[in-house]
Amino acid sequence: MELTLNEIANALGSSVQSDKIIKRISLDSRDIDENTLFFAIKGERFDAHDFAKQVSDSGAAALVCHRKVDVSCPVIYVDDTKTALLKLSSYYRNKFKNLILIGLTGSVGKTTTKEMTACVMEQRYKTLKTEGNFNNEIGMPKTLFRLEETTQCAVIEMGMSEFGEISALSNAAKPDCAIISNIGVSHIENLGSRDGIFKAKLEMLEGLKTGAPLVLNGDDDKLSTVKNDDFNVLFYGINNANCDVRAVDIKETELHTDFTVVCKEGKQKITLPTVGIHNVYNALAAITVGLCFGVTLEKAANGLKDYVPSGMRQRIKKLGNITFIEDCYNASPDSQKAAMNSLCSVAKGRKIAVVGDMLELGSYSETAHRTVGEYAAEKKIDLLYTFGENSKYTADSARLGGLKNVFEFTDKQAIANALLNELTDGDTVMFKASRGMKLEDVFNIIYEKKEN
Repeated sequence: MELTLNEIANALGSSVQSDKIIKRISLDSRDIDENTLFFAIKGERFDAHDFAKQVSDSGAAALVCHRKVDVSCPVIYVDDTKTALLKLSSYYRNKFKNLILIGLTGSVGKTTTKEMTACVMEQRYKTLKTEGNFNNEIGMPKTLFRLEETTQCAVIEMGMSEFGEISALSNAAKPDCAIISNIGVSHIENLGSRDGIFKAKLEMLEGLKTGAPLVLNGDDDKLSTVKNDDFNVLFYGINNANCDVRAVDIKETELHTDFTVVCKEGKQKITLPTVGIHNVYNALAAITVGLCFGVTLEKAANGLKDYVPSGMRQRIKKLGNITFIEDCYNASPDSQKAAMNSLCSVAKGRKIAVVGDMLELGSYSETAHRTVGEYAAEKKIDLLYTFGENSKYTADSARLGGLKNVFEFTDKQAIANALLNELTDGDTVMFKASRGMKLEDVFNIIYEKKEN
């Protein structure tokens, strides 16, 4: 990026007398050079204004602050630095008139849908995508500031936990296309109900350009009801025969999923190097977007074939004749159920589920964990191992549902030892928990023992 300091100040409704060129934005006081504009963000546990002098002494070109600081470099004063960061990223995004910006949100699978959509769009366009889960008012601007003159497409993930958050992100990013993947129960305590979550997700439409494609999951009971003449509403799905883009002939193996996509453009066989029906939905969203912007079905298939699961999202590892499904990036009742579906689809021998606490569910936590236990019983999981204090509700409901082999743990070494003593050839083991539970510690102990 290249913006003059004076231009930035004007964009933020402030003023500063300097034509110095700014080439990068930083929120980290340790990441400073002479071309850097530093935003002093006030967080829950820290206030970056306290580091203003250090940043200035490190040679920063200028600072953006919302309280008085004593420094030697220029300062742009604003009412709130978080708001200013989002505002400047929107100003910068608007410089790219020919950019195709795809905004996406959903309760489950946002990041996987983002990755798959980027895989498809890269078949025709130089594509930028959100890195990791930088999907909030701080993370999204970091992505937008990475736009370059050669960027043709950007796939931008948008998350939320409260009303108004996606509205702010969408109005800043101004999407040319939007995906809403599903309406689940994540953040239900803040939003009251799935109807509340539905309403919050639809805030995406506030920044969406008139006439733009609005790509929705036609099998979702909430999203399938959307009607809006301001946008080109397109549905994808498996069960709903009225969807514009559908998957048929779905076949899952231990390592990949095959299906045929059917739409007005024709038919195409797709191979995904991952498992789970939920990933078929993610791929359908990506294909639908690609078709809107001239990516052929054949090219979309080529892109999806190269998809690589990011982070700890449903990575499959084989040790001897035992299959491990690692899915420890995050967890909600919906994603726990999806993970169990995948386990049941690919397992040839015993189905073993290792599930940990789902965090940030508030008063809904007990109900959510019991729902997972009931589902484990419904799916006839052969052995269920639970980890964490809240997962005792999962274990209890699984037993009430008829599962006999249910084991509770609060110690990682203990659960790893139990699994090491139990696992045998032909087993498939799925690990699923919220990121904060660090359930990967358990399978890493197992791997170390099994590989030595």
